Amino acid sequence: MTRQELIAQIKLKKSFLCIGLDVDINKIPKHLLDTEDPIFEFNKQIIDATHHLAVAYKPNTAFYECYGLEGWKSLEKTIQYLNAKHPEIFTIADAKRGDIGNTSTMYAKAFFENLNFDSVTVAPYMGSDSVEPFLAFEDKFTIMLALTSNKGGLDFQAQDLISEEKLYQNVLKQSLTWKNNEQLMYVVGATKAEYFKGIREIVPNHFLLVPGVGAQGGNLQNVCQFGMNEDIGLLINSSRGIIYASAAKDFATVATQKAYELQQEMEVILNKY
Repeated sequence: MTRQELIAQIKLKKSFLCIGLDVDINKIPKHLLDTEDPIFEFNKQIIDATHHLAVAYKPNTAFYECYGLEGWKSLEKTIQYLNAKHPEIFTIADAKRGDIGNTSTMYAKAFFENLNFDSVTVAPYMGSDSVEPFLAFEDKFTIMLALTSNKGGLDFQAQDLISEEKLYQNVLKQSLTWKNNEQLMYVVGATKAEYFKGIREIVPNHFLLVPGVGAQGGNLQNVCQFGMNEDIGLLINSSRGIIYASAAKDFATVATQKAYELQQEMEVILNKY
C-alpha cells in the first residue's frame, strides 16, 4: 500500500481507526475455544464486523508468539485473510524489532516478504543501521517508536540531553537523515497529547501511529488538535476497547458498535478539519 492509497481510504471511510488484534485466548468468548483455531476465528469475526469502519489492523506479534508454532500459524492465517479479503486495509505487524543490520534485514523479510504486512514497528535505539534495512523495502513502511504511551516510556525517552532537547526529539531528528526516511511512520502515545505539537514541528509530514486512546486514557480530541497534518497523518489504535467489549456470543456485534462510535467521532473531526 502506498501513502496516497492510505490517505484515500481515510477519506473514503471517514475514519483513521486502527484496530489492534492483541488476542489473549483467556479473554476471548468461551464458545470459540471449540473451534479449530480459536485465535484466528476470533480475528476473522472481528475483521468481518469492523472492516468497513477501520483503515488498519495491528496484530501485536507477542500475543501470537507466546503460543508457539500454533500461534504463529494463527497470525499467518490472519494476515492472509486480510490481504485476500480486504487488500485496501493497511496492515501493521506490531513486533518492535530492531537489531544489527543483517538481523534487521531478516526481520524485515519475515514481515514484509513472508507474511506480506504493509508495515512493522521497530525500536530505534541501536541506531540507523538497525532501521535502514527495513526502509530498503519498496512500498513498505517502518513505524519507529518515538514517544510511547506506557508509564515507563518517559524513563529514557524524556531525558534531557546536553543540547537541551529530549532524547526522543533527538531520535526523531536523527531519523530524518536516514536513507528512505519518507517511508517512516512514528509511534506516539495518546497519553502524551501535550507533546504532539512539538513532535509535529520535527516531523510535520509523517504518519503517526497513536495507541492509548480509550482503555489507557488517551483523548482523541486532544490528539487530533495537535497531531493532525494536511494529510490527516494519524492512525488511532484501539485494541481492548473494541475487541474485548463483550465476552459473550455477541462480541462481534458489540465490537462493531464500539468501532462505529470511534469512527463517528473521527468523522465529526474530519468534517470540521
